[in-house]
Amino acid sequence: MEFLIVLAILAAAAGGVLWGRKYFRHEIDRAKRIRRANKNQ
Repeated sequence: MEFLIVLAILAAAAGGVLWGRKYFRHEIDRAKRIRRANKNQ
């Protein structure tokens, strides 16, 4: 039973990371671009 709970938690964490990456990718790219522009000044 504990094994199933751990598996469910791992699956939820992995799914959340994948969904979050897909959802936030454009935000992260914009932040990187802004940071790079600030460094070049």
